[in-house]
Amino acid sequence: MAENSEGLGTVPEHERILQEIESTDTACVGPTLRSVYDDQPNAHKKFMEKLDACIRNHDKEIEKMCNFHHQGFVDAITELLKVRTDAEKLKVQVTDTNRRFQDAGKEVIIQTEDIIRCRIQQRNITTVVEKLQLCLPVLEMYSKLKEQMTAKRYYSALKTMEQLENVYFPRVSQYRFCQLMIENLPKLREDIKEISMSDLKDFLESIRKHSDKIGETAMKQAQQQKTFSVALQKQNNVKFGKNMYINDRIPEERKENELKQGFEEEDENEEEILTVQDLVDFSPVYRCLHIYSVLGDEETFENYYRKQRKKQARLVLQPQSNMHETVDGYRRYFTQIVGFFVVEDHILHVTQGLVTRAYTDELWNMALSKIIAVLRAHSSYCTDPDLVLELKNLIVIFADTLQGYGFPVNRLFDLLFEIRDQYNETLLKKWAGVFRDIFEEDNYSPIPIVNEEEYKAVISKFPFQDPDFEKQSFPKKFPMSQSVPHIYIQVKEFIYASLKFSESLHRSSTEIDDMLRKSTNLLLTRTLSSCLLNLIRKPHIGLTELVQIIINTTHLEQACKYLEDFITNITNISQETVHTTRLYGLSTFKDARHAAEGEIYTKLNQKIDEFVQLADYDWTMSEPDGRASGYLMDLINFLRSIFQVFTHLPGKVAQTACMSACQHLSTSLMQMLLDSELKQISMGAVQQFNLDVIQCELFASSEPVPGFQGDTLQLAFIDLRQLLDLFMVWDWSTYLADYGQPASKYLRVNPNTALTLLEKMKDTSKKNNIFAQFRKNDRDKQKLIETVVKQLRSLVNGMSQHT
Repeated sequence: MAENSEGLGTVPEHERILQEIESTDTACVGPTLRSVYDDQPNAHKKFMEKLDACIRNHDKEIEKMCNFHHQGFVDAITELLKVRTDAEKLKVQVTDTNRRFQDAGKEVIIQTEDIIRCRIQQRNITTVVEKLQLCLPVLEMYSKLKEQMTAKRYYSALKTMEQLENVYFPRVSQYRFCQLMIENLPKLREDIKEISMSDLKDFLESIRKHSDKIGETAMKQAQQQKTFSVALQKQNNVKFGKNMYINDRIPEERKENELKQGFEEEDENEEEILTVQDLVDFSPVYRCLHIYSVLGDEETFENYYRKQRKKQARLVLQPQSNMHETVDGYRRYFTQIVGFFVVEDHILHVTQGLVTRAYTDELWNMALSKIIAVLRAHSSYCTDPDLVLELKNLIVIFADTLQGYGFPVNRLFDLLFEIRDQYNETLLKKWAGVFRDIFEEDNYSPIPIVNEEEYKAVISKFPFQDPDFEKQSFPKKFPMSQSVPHIYIQVKEFIYASLKFSESLHRSSTEIDDMLRKSTNLLLTRTLSSCLLNLIRKPHIGLTELVQIIINTTHLEQACKYLEDFITNITNISQETVHTTRLYGLSTFKDARHAAEGEIYTKLNQKIDEFVQLADYDWTMSEPDGRASGYLMDLINFLRSIFQVFTHLPGKVAQTACMSACQHLSTSLMQMLLDSELKQISMGAVQQFNLDVIQCELFASSEPVPGFQGDTLQLAFIDLRQLLDLFMVWDWSTYLADYGQPASKYLRVNPNTALTLLEKMKDTSKKNNIFAQFRKNDRDKQKLIETVVKQLRSLVNGMSQHT
């Protein structure tokens, strides 16, 4: 039952497979048949049985159909046999007709073949024209590329190459000539790079040669702009009454005329001044930059350009060894540096990325350090203040020029303050020579004037004010000598010279005022003071000259306030300002006066020594001559004449000189008596010496210099007077009894001095009085001398032990 049920289930499946085989394409039969073998093991046998049954059914159906159509088939064959004869006739006719057509169409065939050949040619021509039209733009662009290369239009050539590669070559890439062109383009690019780099090298060499001209042009333009600004400022100052000096007004009209003349000359030369673009062709840089940008190698170009420019910067910053000798050396140095950085600034602003602000700042900082070191080293060799001033002006123009291009220059102005100190030193050295020349040319005599014109001429040079002097009638004499107005003028010239350096330093009036006062103080306290001291110590300067020098310094000291007013009017800074520096003229000229006074005392003493050396005493004379010695009278006459000259000196100076002279004369006379080489002195010599001392006392009492009170001047000879009175009166008992008492008559007589002189007189008494022992008076006197000598020695020894 199971088998039957299973067989019943497979029969419909076999029928379905048979239907698929009959209805589907033969290509799809395989899967259908495969399903037969995938079923149960006996399915194949059953399927074959079912297939055989199906075939038998179809054969039966075919047989039925053939039987049904057999009569129609027979009729059709009969008809075909009838038509066969007509078909053969028709075939003969068709063959004949074909032959006739073939014979007739041979010429047409020939013509047709010609037409076909022409059509093929026409088609080929059309194709060629189309291809040529496609290739012609490529060839034209390549030809244009060659022309651009020949014309050195390399940037355009690179753009043409881009068009060829991106637009034209893809259209004709299948052609051989296109491949050759494509292979040639890299070589052309390399050629362009090499040529543009060569142009860049030529450009770098060109700007290196033209840097000084570029810098000179830039500095001229900066100077013109600055001059114009300064002129406007000065005109405004003139309108408001500034810069008016006491007794020395700057001739403003002359300055305005000079400025106008300078402007006219600048206007005439303005057309000749070229810009940096006029002097340098920057197209090689632009081309090279564009070319390398197009080639995508811009970084290589930037690195090469910066490296080469840094090398050039080092060369430009290297100064010549003799640069400090002339201003042209400094000017050439500055113009080259300015030219270098003007070019860099131009490149910075007209290109993008070739140089950057950070790069230029780094390059400028490096250059600035080198410039400052070079200027500091070379300026130290400058000894000419004019050269230092021109150097300062060049530095200012140099700084202003580069500042206009955006470079920081504060360090340069700081350097100028160092150079200012050096400039002041050179000015001080120069003015030291000027002062020496003035002192050498001075006659050290009061300035004589005979009329009003001469008086005004002196007053215009030196601010001398004395109402009593103005009331005097002509002819008359100024108390100072010619050197005073000359020195005053030179001090003002020094202030002008110092002011020249302070100009254009971008400093306030207060700072400039302080600079002027400090430099003027240096001139007074160091240079002028040193020149005065050297002058005072010169051997050929006599007492008269020293007196005149003291008078001169007095008037110069009084003129210091006018110098302060002079500086005040220049800077418009009031002297009452808290931080205003005062001029040290008072101390300077006071020190010079003190030195001159000391030199007067010294030379006066030396002159006294010269007279004293002429003394020729006969120390063994028995009786005096009855009159003073000739050398002493000459000395007293000399002192009288000298002290008359001292009337122009301040009273204290003349009194001190007179007292010093009398004291020195007294000391010299005392030393003459106590000279160790003098072995014997007679009483007659002492009496003669007393006559000379009396003349000295008479001179002192005659008041050679007014202002002494009572017998103050006579006290200079008190030591000599008491000593001589002791020997003249021979009052030894009183001297010995009152010694050491405040009210002693011989208080100023030193025991040692008296002993020395007494021993010299004792020796003389022994030798001159051979028969003294036979005269009682002489024996008594000799015993008295010996007794006094013993007592004096005892007194001296006691003083030594006490000490």
